Amino acid sequence: MNKENDLQHYLSISPNKFGLYLFDTKSLKNLYKEEITFNRDRDFFNYDLLKKFLDDNVFKIEKLNGKFVENIFFIFEDKKIFNLEMGIKKKNYNTSLKKEYLQNLLTEAKDLFRENYPNQEIMHMIINKYFINDKSYLSYQENLSGGNVALQIQFKSISSSIIYDLNRILENYQIKITKYIDGTYVKKFFGNEVELPEKAHRILNGYNENEVTFVPKNPKKLPFFEKFFQLFS
Repeated sequence: MNKENDLQHYLSISPNKFGLYLFDTKSLKNLYKEEITFNRDRDFFNYDLLKKFLDDNVFKIEKLNGKFVENIFFIFEDKKIFNLEMGIKKKNYNTSLKKEYLQNLLTEAKDLFRENYPNQEIMHMIINKYFINDKSYLSYQENLSGGNVALQIQFKSISSSIIYDLNRILENYQIKITKYIDGTYVKKFFGNEVELPEKAHRILNGYNENEVTFVPKNPKKLPFFEKFFQLFS
């Protein structure tokens, strides 16, 4: 396997800290890690400080990695993250609860969110509860059946204005954001012994079985043990 495919770049922004990481997904170790803390003196982070932080560190990662940083995972921890809980209910006319039926229900929920909040980018879509014939379940159960099906879904999203400002800075380095990640959500699953990029990497690879994964409209062949819920983005 190409070693380059094992390396991921992460940028984290929280209320009083920036972090930049080169993460090896095979060893689950940081090959490069730089963090700075600062006193927050405004409602949002200082873009000038962020630009200086990237100026000081992007080249160092590129030199270590031997190639340009082109894509990066963005971990964001801030009160400006939008959280919404949505319930969606639909009649099930099949004798069993099929995978395709749940996928359609989730797609409908995703489309409703995007229709009502067009200026928000979905970071995470999580199924908090399943309701089958008025009985609740915290996770999907095999061989479920029922005519009345409802899902309690949580959306976490980031505003397009934040995305615009951030992309305007990253364009200076020809870097594009691959995925937006809620730092507070990621941290709640792991203790302090697990570093932030590893936490994010595990979440992105299905650690929370109730999180819905978005895949490209023309995905490559999925592995045999694919994640149960895969939605086209």
